[in-house]
Amino acid sequence: MPSPVKPPKLADAIAERLRAMVLEGVLRPGEKLVAERELAAKLGVSRPSLREALGLLEAKGLFVTSRSGTVVAPYLASLVDPLAEMFRDDERVTADYFEFRGAMESQAAALAARRATDVDRARIRECLTRMREAHLLADPTLEAEIDVNLHVAIYEATHNVVILHVLRALADLLRKGVFFNREAFYRRDGVREMLLDQHLKIGEAVLAGNAKAAEMAATAHIGFVAQTLDEIRRDEMRQAASLRRFAREDIVSD
Repeated sequence: MPSPVKPPKLADAIAERLRAMVLEGVLRPGEKLVAERELAAKLGVSRPSLREALGLLEAKGLFVTSRSGTVVAPYLASLVDPLAEMFRDDERVTADYFEFRGAMESQAAALAARRATDVDRARIRECLTRMREAHLLADPTLEAEIDVNLHVAIYEATHNVVILHVLRALADLLRKGVFFNREAFYRRDGVREMLLDQHLKIGEAVLAGNAKAAEMAATAHIGFVAQTLDEIRRDEMRQAASLRRFAREDIVSD
């Protein structure tokens, strides 16, 4: 005789819903959830069931609960932090990073153009508006931060969870300044104007649903960033060589 079908436990159903929200990028690493009472009310469940669900997810490493509340675990930190230390200040890795970004960003932009929902497009429009405003303020720090936010919005619009989590983790490396100083990069003559134009082209192509134009714009953007960084590195090398020649008299006798 077959065993009776048991309905899933409420805690399991809650845990699955929250897990899906993490997987889809709705809940992001480091974000703090509202208080338990409020979250239970929003989900329409009891606090004991919610508490049990959070315990299940904490055991899987997706959430961290403390006296200050529950946050989405930085579940990729164990990968990103060691990579940050290993990649930092290594010219070879920087070149490889942008080669990878060039391939992935073009595909992400094309997918976003095909798959973006109205909600995705609204977020991308907001990023483009904020980018224009930051440009008028001539605030390189703010521009650099919105730069990353726009790319992440496009990753989310791909509706590919692997692209989302991998490229968002790589974007976190940029926030940490692993490959270059983003604020200093924005201060280089002509760079702010070029980056604004490039980001607008990417965003507007995605909004228009033009996958080919989005792909080409993303490829051109990453190529420009890589080339400009190479020029900056070469300028710094020439400057350092000039300073060494200037200082040689301190170590050479007449």
